[in-house]
Amino acid sequence: MESQNKDKLMNRLNRIEGQVRGVARMVEEDRYCIDVLTQLQAVRAALARVETEMLKDHLGHCIEGAIVAGDKNEQRQKAAELIQLLERAR
Repeated sequence: MESQNKDKLMNRLNRIEGQVRGVARMVEEDRYCIDVLTQLQAVRAALARVETEMLKDHLGHCIEGAIVAGDKNEQRQKAAELIQLLERAR
């Protein structure tokens, strides 16, 4: 992963960490359920964006590298890893 992308992802993850702490505080304070649920949706959306960026990086770096290298075994391995990941998400 490129340093610039890593820094952006780490910043996003740090913000998400803060959001989760905020949600915990809201639950502790018995805040209105809809307010808590709204924040939980925001956390999920933020995590989805991080996941998308990680997937783009994997496709653009790891899988592309296997294709460019011409190593059929590595290409199959990278494709199998991605398929397994997507199957777990179901």
